[in-house]
Amino acid sequence: MSGILVFAEQREHKIKKPALEAVALGRKLAERAGGTVSVLLVGGAVAGLESDLARYGADVVQAVSDPRLSLYVPEAYARALELAIKSTDADLVLIPATAMGKDLAPRVAARLKTGLASDCTYVEKHEAGWRFRRPVYSGKAIATVAIAGSRPAMATLRPNVFQLPAAPVAGKGELKALQVAFEDKDFRCRTVSVHADQGAELDVAEASIVVSGGRAMKGPENFSYIRDLAKALGGAVGASRAAVDAGWIDHQHQVGQTGKVVSPNLYVACGISGAIQHLAGMSSSKVIVVINKDADAPLFKIADYGIVGDLYQVIPMMVQEINRLKS
Repeated sequence: MSGILVFAEQREHKIKKPALEAVALGRKLAERAGGTVSVLLVGGAVAGLESDLARYGADVVQAVSDPRLSLYVPEAYARALELAIKSTDADLVLIPATAMGKDLAPRVAARLKTGLASDCTYVEKHEAGWRFRRPVYSGKAIATVAIAGSRPAMATLRPNVFQLPAAPVAGKGELKALQVAFEDKDFRCRTVSVHADQGAELDVAEASIVVSGGRAMKGPENFSYIRDLAKALGGAVGASRAAVDAGWIDHQHQVGQTGKVVSPNLYVACGISGAIQHLAGMSSSKVIVVINKDADAPLFKIADYGIVGDLYQVIPMMVQEINRLKS
């Protein structure tokens, strides 16, 4: 085995948590199968970030720094990753299944004419190559897929599934500049600017705790209940498609098949019945708590804990008790 290459997404000079999860998984796989862990960093200026990656197992950090790459540029990032894969002769390439990763991975797989397993929740070395598990049919089943006839095998990893180790195995973290001969066509499509909401909240896709509200919220003003509980728990605010379509909360909070797929340690669903679309986005959560007046709500079938009651009465009691325990 030649080694494992991880694409480490960074924004505003900070490594994203799903990238650290991918590096830690790469370290674990490399120790089992042999080989080294290389990491690719792309951005306007990425020097200084190698120490964070080394802490979780990176042996070599390949850096591509260019002012034009401060924001995501699809074709330029794809060219950089393609070159990194070829220069390291990687056997396995791991990419976080973030919005960027989901766009980047298939571009590079197509360039290399290799196999790609998407949104994976398990990775292992197999006799014939690499084997992966991934949810299918809106999370109703788990498919085991293998990439045996092409090299390297590529996979995107669902965030929050591969937990960061409490005592990570550190790598050397040797920083190497990767020179990429970009062409004008690599910048035909580029991000001009990014406008973040004032007082931006935690991203549900990366949060370890998510509290979501559904149709029972009845209006945007009632999402204050959801935010109060999320704040007490230290989590992110989510929502069902019904709440987003009604205009009660921004789409960035939507959890589901047409929103964001989440795998937090704790998912609290408030006033959400549990349509298939929503289940596809949160069914892999470690612990699921459901609050709903309807005892027959479908979401109760997959809940670890359920409270049959009025969320407008239950949530304030929960917030009060949580704050009491914290104090």
